[in-house]
Amino acid sequence: MYNYVMKLSVVVPAYNEKSTLESILARVKEVDFSDTPELPDIEKEIIIIDDCSTDGTTQILQELQKSDPDIVVIFKKTNEGKGFALRDGFRKTTGDYVIVQDADLEYDPNDFKKLLRAVVEDGADVVYGSRFSGTYKDMSNLHYYGNKILTIITNIFFGVLLTDMETCYKLMPGKFARQVEIKSARFNFEPEITAKILKSGLKIVEVPISYQGRSHNEGKKITWRDGLSALFTLIKFRFTN
Repeated sequence: MYNYVMKLSVVVPAYNEKSTLESILARVKEVDFSDTPELPDIEKEIIIIDDCSTDGTTQILQELQKSDPDIVVIFKKTNEGKGFALRDGFRKTTGDYVIVQDADLEYDPNDFKKLLRAVVEDGADVVYGSRFSGTYKDMSNLHYYGNKILTIITNIFFGVLLTDMETCYKLMPGKFARQVEIKSARFNFEPEITAKILKSGLKIVEVPISYQGRSHNEGKKITWRDGLSALFTLIKFRFTN
C-alpha cells in the first residue's frame, strides 16, 4: 500500500475533432486506477487546448467547460499547430507526471496504467508507450515505415534502443514538461521532445500499448511532409538546443 497521492496531468491538443472529442474525454475520465494495486492513489487533471478549431470543436468545449469544472480548457486565438498547443498546455499543468492524449480514438487511455507502473515499480524517468511492441491495427504503410525510419535515426543519433519514437504516449516528469522550451509548432514536436529528454539525461523506458489507426478520411492530419520535417528536426536538435 502507498501512503501518497500521485497527480497525473493529461494534456489534450484538439483541432477540428468534434466527432471524437467527447468520446475520448469520457474515456480519459473513466480510467479507474483503483483496480491496479501496484499504483498509489492517482489524481487526474485534464487540460485541453483548442487550437482555434473551425468545425464546432470550440463550441463543444465551451459547453463542457460550463458543465465540468474539473476540465481546464485553453482557447487559442490562432491555429499554431500541435507542438505549440502542447507548449501552452504543459505550462498549465500541476501534476507530478504529464502525458499527452490525442483527441481522436487511436490510443486507449487505460494504457496510462502500464506507463505509470513503469515509473512506480521500475523507477523509470520517462515512459513511452510503444505500439510496435504492443498491438496496432490499421496503420498505413506510409506511417509504419516513416515511424520505423525516424526511430532508427533517433537510435543512431542518441545511442538508444527505442522501438517507437513517434508515439503519442510519452509520460514525463511534470517539472521537466513545464520547463522544457518547445520550438516545434507542428507534429515535429515528437522528435524535438525526444531529443530534449535524452539530452537532459533522462532515460526512456518503453512499455507495450494498443493502437487503432484512422485514415485521412476519418480525420488523420499527419502527412509525408511531416515525416520530412521530423527528420530535419531530429538533425537540428541533435546538435542544437
